[in-house]
Amino acid sequence: MEEGAIKFNLQYTREGLPDNVSLDALNRWRSTLRERALIGQDPDRYDGYGYANVSQRINPRKSAREHRSFINSGTQTGHLDILDRNHYTQVESYDISSDTLVARGPVKPSSESLTHGMIYDMDEHILVVLHVHSPDIWCNATALGVPITDADVPYGTPGMAHEVERLFKDTDVRDKRIFSMGGHLDGIVSFGTTAQEAGEVLLNALAACK
Repeated sequence: MEEGAIKFNLQYTREGLPDNVSLDALNRWRSTLRERALIGQDPDRYDGYGYANVSQRINPRKSAREHRSFINSGTQTGHLDILDRNHYTQVESYDISSDTLVARGPVKPSSESLTHGMIYDMDEHILVVLHVHSPDIWCNATALGVPITDADVPYGTPGMAHEVERLFKDTDVRDKRIFSMGGHLDGIVSFGTTAQEAGEVLLNALAACK
């Protein structure tokens, strides 16, 4: 399966984003991460496909699991320096058991949307998820004490979503706010109550690799 390919069953409606959604903070941090090549597109990496994605929740914290709606950067947008509202989409719901996701917006959601959804399901206080690609953090995850998903579980699958659930149950990932995707080359995910919190977790981990 190609890097960045959507693997889940997608029910998608093309339309604009809600007018009341602010993406300013998320976009600022996406730009910061792209400047450090943690988000991007490179002909010499990952078969030339765009990599990494970001999201933020938009509905009340008490909404039911698998209905914690969030705004997700669109698939294959890594090559863009700056995103606008036409490059994000709204994930309305998801069903891990049937590998199905419902989204509406100007673009299709990222291939890691199920993973984002499971993270939001695990803690109602998590409002931002950042998925980047960092060879430095990925290769040093064990030394850094970063929790790691099973190397046999590929990205964008129900298996990866269940691995996220396992990490929340069996490791200190909730406190660390970062994990490595063992079966997804260079894949690193951080999360937090704000984009700044999630972004600083990544930058601190990167600095610790020096």
